[in-house]
Amino acid sequence: MKVLVTGGLGFIGSHTVVELQNKGFEVVIIDDCSNSDENVLDGIKAITGKKPLYEKLDLKEKHKVEDFFQRYQDVAGVIHFAASKAVGESVEKPLLYYENNIGTLVYILKELCKKNKASFIFSSSCTVYGQADKMPITEDAPVKVAESPYGNTKQMGEEIIADTCKVTPSLNAIALRYFNPMGAHPSGEIGELPKGVPQNLVPFITQTGIGLRDQLSVFGDDYPTPDGTCIRDYIYVVDLAKAHVVALERLMNGKNESNFEVFNVGTGTGSSVLEAIKSFEKVSGRKLNYKIVDRRPGDITTAYADTTKANKVLGWKAEYTLEEAMNYAWIWEQKIRD
Repeated sequence: MKVLVTGGLGFIGSHTVVELQNKGFEVVIIDDCSNSDENVLDGIKAITGKKPLYEKLDLKEKHKVEDFFQRYQDVAGVIHFAASKAVGESVEKPLLYYENNIGTLVYILKELCKKNKASFIFSSSCTVYGQADKMPITEDAPVKVAESPYGNTKQMGEEIIADTCKVTPSLNAIALRYFNPMGAHPSGEIGELPKGVPQNLVPFITQTGIGLRDQLSVFGDDYPTPDGTCIRDYIYVVDLAKAHVVALERLMNGKNESNFEVFNVGTGTGSSVLEAIKSFEKVSGRKLNYKIVDRRPGDITTAYADTTKANKVLGWKAEYTLEEAMNYAWIWEQKIRD
């Protein structure tokens, strides 16, 4: 089975490519390298023994998307990661986010609708829940008004897929709403490599720990949580990658109950920012230089998943702890600085 992974050189995409190849899938990657690097292909090959097919192209160019699917008519499934994902940037440049995250999704779905049968996995996010009314968050929790254009693109993306599936019986899709991915591959060959200032907490922690950044800012310690800092569900990237493979196999094997399904992908455990810092200090043996600063606009207090549906229906469960994932993130940080 040939599978297209868009954004396959990125953080989650590259780890998913590894798991797909380990399962015997033939993978073709599309990536424009706007937030990734072609050297990742070497890391994937070092782990799996096989370099995936790769096309450098911009999915915003509709004719190039059409041309790709003309040339790769045997693509049976698509895992769609390619998107801009910085919340702050999306507020400053909303049109860039709507064009890149929505336009490209439409172009891919148009091509999949031409097929007799197609499976589609969408990289969604727990941001669709906003500040949920109760914890842990189930898939039935109401989708709140988005706090940012980025969050809105995830909500709109799911709606577009659902509407398309309603009128396209040949298209089967799953949206995976994931929480906070972190870590790196145990081999140390691939990991999170943000260009510029990291958008996620863990690379900020590891970059501060290794001396690349002077100080880590903790945005607020007056939230209604046990230690006053925000709580998130940190999921190890390899666990998350495996969830994509399981979801794809569910669709390809016809085990889905409807042609559009939604699953939360998290650990089911919430950890505070200070707990994440302590976890780093434990695995690294280093004290982290951090400072409490003012709250950041738009940050929600608490978000962690109810994973019952993913565990029972999808047959997937997160296996790694925060500490194990943090250890792999630290190993990766030290390797790339060397």
